[in-house]
Amino acid sequence: MKRSLFMLGLLTVTLTAATPPSKRAKWTPLFDGKTTTGWHRYLKTDTNGWKVENGALTTDGKQGDLVSDKEFENFDLEFEFKVQPKGNSGVIYKVIEDAQYNQTYISGPEYQVIDDKGYEWRDKDGKLMKLNNNQLTAANYDMIPPGDLNVSKPAGEWNKGRILVNNNHVEHWLNGKKVVEYEYGSDTWKGMVAKSKFAKMPYANPHVKGKIALQGHGDTVWYRNIRVKEM
Repeated sequence: MKRSLFMLGLLTVTLTAATPPSKRAKWTPLFDGKTTTGWHRYLKTDTNGWKVENGALTTDGKQGDLVSDKEFENFDLEFEFKVQPKGNSGVIYKVIEDAQYNQTYISGPEYQVIDDKGYEWRDKDGKLMKLNNNQLTAANYDMIPPGDLNVSKPAGEWNKGRILVNNNHVEHWLNGKKVVEYEYGSDTWKGMVAKSKFAKMPYANPHVKGKIALQGHGDTVWYRNIRVKEM
């Protein structure tokens, strides 16, 4: 009997040790579907401009980004989102909340959220501009385009996003498919940063952890079922 119990205990320990941290960790809601508890506007203490509507966090994008109260290091983040036609937003991670940085994207990578088909703008010369592939939904914004351009659902429909950060390995998922994968802080990553808009920003300095931000970009966007699993 004692030997059986010993062997059972040994097996349990062995299985636990062999199970990846991501499988052992538990999901924690980052949004309870009813309140903005756990969030605040970037560099503010309130959540003005953001509200809960039919179980979703929403904003017209005019009052800035919403950031998590808590910082995260290694995590698996899941969320659902939809954006208005011609709308733009994003989920930014590894955000360093510091008054010397006036925007969240200055310090953290972005999972792009946008109307892939309808978004357009005019440059300083008045020329009508369209999105590049590295500006499409689920892209590592301005760095890596999604590997499949046919996974995103149209503006006004719910999409499911996922961001996995495990040490320096990062993945972006869209509607159940992995579309971006990179090694944060690697030489390859540094080369991409040097050619991007972030080259001279704190973004270019790899850091271990940061906050999660929902971007208010001047357009209406909705987020729901936001949950995280820390590893």
